[in-house]
Amino acid sequence: MTSQRSGGWSAWPSAEALSRLGVPRVRVVIDGAVWASMTTWILWTAYGTGIFRGAAVVVPVAGVGLCAAAAHAYDRLTRLNRLLPAVGALAVPALLAAGSYAAGARTPASILWIICAVQAMERLPLAAALPVTTAVLAAHSVNDGRSPESAVLGLGIALVGYSLRLDAQARGAGFRLLAQERAARTAEAESAALAERARIAREIHDVLAHSLSAQMVHLEAARIQIEQGADRAKILERVVAARGMAREGLAETRQALSALRGEVVAVETFLRELAAPSGDVSVDVSGQSRPLSAEASQTVRRVAQEALTNVRKHAPGATVRILLAYGEDEVTLQIRDSGATGASAAPGASGAPGASGAPGVVGELTYSGCGYGLLGMRERAELLGGGLEAGADGKGYVVRLRVPA
Repeated sequence: MTSQRSGGWSAWPSAEALSRLGVPRVRVVIDGAVWASMTTWILWTAYGTGIFRGAAVVVPVAGVGLCAAAAHAYDRLTRLNRLLPAVGALAVPALLAAGSYAAGARTPASILWIICAVQAMERLPLAAALPVTTAVLAAHSVNDGRSPESAVLGLGIALVGYSLRLDAQARGAGFRLLAQERAARTAEAESAALAERARIAREIHDVLAHSLSAQMVHLEAARIQIEQGADRAKILERVVAARGMAREGLAETRQALSALRGEVVAVETFLRELAAPSGDVSVDVSGQSRPLSAEASQTVRRVAQEALTNVRKHAPGATVRILLAYGEDEVTLQIRDSGATGASAAPGASGAPGASGAPGVVGELTYSGCGYGLLGMRERAELLGGGLEAGADGKGYVVRLRVPA
C-alpha cells in the first residue's frame, strides 16, 4: 500500500526525511550510543527481575535480536511506503513488550512501548500513526497504572515523535532544495558551455568562411588562367591576392582567439587600425569610451570588417566614414560610404542590387554569395538584443549596428 506525498493525513514523510541523508556523523554516533544504552538497560532490568533463570536466560537476548530485526524491516518498509507491512513490523516489538509485561518485566515493556509510539509518529502517515500510537500508549498506560500521569506522559511521547518527524521533514526539504539548486547550476553550466561553443563556432565561421572563400576565388581563377595559358603576371597577381587574403585571415584568426581569451584592445583602437591601411577611411568616436563584453566587442569588429570589405569589393574608390557612439546603455556603429567613383560606378555598385558580382539583397541587408555577410552580422546582433540595418543612402551605402553595452 503506497500513499501519495502531496500532503495531508495520508501523506508519508519525504524520502529524504525517511533516510539518513544529511544526518551528521556525530548524530549517527550519538544515536548508536543511545540505542546501545537502551538495549543494555532493557537486558539489565530484564535479568534484574530474577524472572529469567536457567534456560530462560536466552529469552531476553532472543527478544532483543528479534526487535533489532523488526526495526531494520520497519525502516526499510517505511522507505518503500508500504503501510501494512510496516505496521506489522512495528507490532513485533509491541507484542514482545506485552509478553515482557506479562512475564513481570515491566520496565523493558515500557521502554519498548515508548520506542514504538515514537517511531510510529516519526515515520508513518499521520492517519496511521495516531491510532497506532494511541494503542501503544494505552498499553503503556495500563502497565503504568497511573491514569492522569500516564495521559500526560503519553502526550509528551507523542509530541516527541512528532517533533522528530518535523525535524526530519525540515532536513529532507533542505536537501531537496539543495538537489534542485545543484541541478539548476548544472543546467546553467551546461547552457553556458553550449552558448560558449556556439560563440566560438560563430567566430571560427566568420573568420574562416570569409578568408577561405576569398582565397578559393583567387586560387580557382589562377588555376583557370594556368590552364588557358594566361600571362604569368596575371597568374602571379591572383596568387599574391590569395596570399594576402591568407595573411589577413591569419591575423583575424589571432584576433578572434585573443577575443575569446578576453585579450582584446579597445574597439575604437581596432577600428583605427582597420582604417589605417586606407587613406579614404575616417574614424570618429563620440560618448564616454568603456569596455564592452566579448560578444558585443566582437560583433562591432566583425560588422566593421564586413562593411569595409563590401565597400572595397563593390564600391572601390569610395570614401568611408566610421562613427562609433557610446550611449547610456548601448553602442552604435555607423559605416557610411560615398559610393563607387569613376569607371567602377556601375549600376548596383556599393551593394545596390542588380550588379554583376554584387552582393544579393535580403530585405535591406546585403550578403556575399558564400553565405557570409551582413545577414550573419544581423543575426549576431539580434542574439545580443541589438539590431543591424543596412541600405542605400544616396549614391552610397550605410550600415548601422546597435548592441547593448
